Amino acid sequence: MEKDVQRAIQDRYGAIARGAAAGGCCGGGACDDEITRNLYGDAERSAVPAEALAASLGCGNPTALIDLAAGQTVLDLGSGGGIDVLLSAKRVGPSGKAYGVDMTDDMLALARENQRKAGATNVEFLKGTIEAIPLSGASVDVIISNCVINLSSDKDQVLREAFRVLRPGGRLAVSDVVSRGPVSDEIRSSVECWVGCIAGALDHDDYTGKLRNAGFEDVAIEPWREYADGVFASAFIRARKPAAAACCGPSCCSSAA
Repeated sequence: MEKDVQRAIQDRYGAIARGAAAGGCCGGGACDDEITRNLYGDAERSAVPAEALAASLGCGNPTALIDLAAGQTVLDLGSGGGIDVLLSAKRVGPSGKAYGVDMTDDMLALARENQRKAGATNVEFLKGTIEAIPLSGASVDVIISNCVINLSSDKDQVLREAFRVLRPGGRLAVSDVVSRGPVSDEIRSSVECWVGCIAGALDHDDYTGKLRNAGFEDVAIEPWREYADGVFASAFIRARKPAAAACCGPSCCSSAA
């Protein structure tokens, strides 16, 4: 089933990317989905190419969850058409960097075209999966993601990888779908429900436990928009990688005389 789910995800997101690139809004992008609609303010919408907004399939606005400073490096897991990468790039400025990683070729092509249209020179879109992030360890300050982690069948590995590439003290700030009660086996085994971002949703305790098991601290999960009869909700999820251990004596800070 896992291969069927991944194939269906790539097919759906590829179709949305092609539709957005053609100037349409077919396939469930931000302009016709009640879950993904109205997530960005007017200033944000006007700051990115229309195609980036049309291809957005998020359940929140992760760039609004966290303060970004000039010079920081940001990574978006499952970057799609690039909207959150482009918004982040503006906030970290020319001395910073914004990466996006995505597994779908059509989305990568669309994101790179949106980057060109936006004139963003501090952006790079990478081909890869969120279970095997193509960046070195301790290389980014902030990780964002928008309704993507729920799509993975190995969330423990996703969170381990996120922890690996974050620098000590780095922060995770994502929007994702969470469950708020029992989820039926019928939903859990439905490819359509996986693609629709609900079959893979974790509940609050599971999500918290997986983040802590990966090494994160200061975990906070805040549901903010319910749907599907209240069984599922969009949530803001924040966590932090512990800072480097403080120096405990002269032997760890300087060599012997």
